Amino acid sequence: MTNEAADETNGRTLPATSWAVLGLLSFGEELSGYDLKKWSDWSLRFFYWSPSFSQIYSELKRLEKAGYASSRMVAQETGTRDKRVYRITDEGMTAVRRWAREAPVDPPVLKHGPMLRLWLGHLLEPEQMREVLVQHQEFAEKMRRRAVADADGARKEAAWAYPTLTLKWAERYYASERDLAAAMLDDIAALESGRGAAGSPGAAPGKPGKRP
Repeated sequence: MTNEAADETNGRTLPATSWAVLGLLSFGEELSGYDLKKWSDWSLRFFYWSPSFSQIYSELKRLEKAGYASSRMVAQETGTRDKRVYRITDEGMTAVRRWAREAPVDPPVLKHGPMLRLWLGHLLEPEQMREVLVQHQEFAEKMRRRAVADADGARKEAAWAYPTLTLKWAERYYASERDLAAAMLDDIAALESGRGAAGSPGAAPGKPGKRP
């Protein structure tokens, strides 16, 4: 993700990933980079994205340099390396609160791989198009079930009330993706039936028409 938002307090421009990592720290836990990756996989990936380990550590360095996070080494059991844990600072909490309240909200940008492939359906065999949609159905249902399971776990923590709502949204979103794929399979069947009866359609789908 490359979207950036200016922090008007100190003139810095931080990428959206910085705010996401700082947002994870805003729940008050002292977390390692590994913990942050787990937390992002558990919540952010359903509606935004989950940064890689290297991205998380890069953002933590950026946040420390900005004064928004602090870190310390914590001793581990014998034979295990000490680990570095991070905590949000008061300045960081002020900054992320201001960003959440005042920064413009970017509209979602849809990049739908299965629909891109279906758009090019004239280059594929019908069975290939069906397979793309069946796989998307299975993926959507798997994500829906994971969102349900994660939401059930999140309900136990009062601090995660709003992340739980995003997981409920994810459950509904992936259910709709699953159902849309089923509807598109029906549409393909109807299209193929029409071709058999009336021949190939004329104009290419998605071709822009002339403006009046």
